[in-house]
Amino acid sequence: MFQSYWGTEKYIKKDFQKRFPDSIKDAKVGFMSPDPNGMKNPSYRQVCSGTTGHVEVLWVEMNDADKHFEELIKFFFMFHDPTTKNRQGNDAGTQYASWIFCADEEQQKIANKVMAELQKAVDQKKVTYLQSQVNTDIGPMNEFYPAHDEHQEYLSKNPLGYCNHRFRFKEWPSLN
Repeated sequence: MFQSYWGTEKYIKKDFQKRFPDSIKDAKVGFMSPDPNGMKNPSYRQVCSGTTGHVEVLWVEMNDADKHFEELIKFFFMFHDPTTKNRQGNDAGTQYASWIFCADEEQQKIANKVMAELQKAVDQKKVTYLQSQVNTDIGPMNEFYPAHDEHQEYLSKNPLGYCNHRFRFKEWPSLN
């Protein structure tokens, strides 16, 4: 489960699937709170207000998470800026926080390992983002609330719609 919404959906469903065919079983945009006791079933407007504590996310169900989860995390960081606290491009607020919600402790270990590798790549100037400190939060998955149908596959339906993501690098850097 990844922070961000339409752009992440496009990159994961289209580009990750090209690299790893049939790796994604399903993916939907929606909302998740880092707080397991967070507000139930928030609306898009409520989440956009920044008062619910929810993050806009892409929920991803993989066909074989053991085989592709680490690659998915690495791919996410190729187009997502993990250095801007509560911001992605022009979008600012806690609903745009950089989060990876994991299904279990093993996924959290993998996500933390990848994030440590990424920080090392940033420190070695092999990868550049807006800032120099990776501050993505990683934690357990909580209840997912899918967004309305008009938000699903939004950039496929609206190819000129706003997307704050872009590839920052195309291959995972080798580290010293």
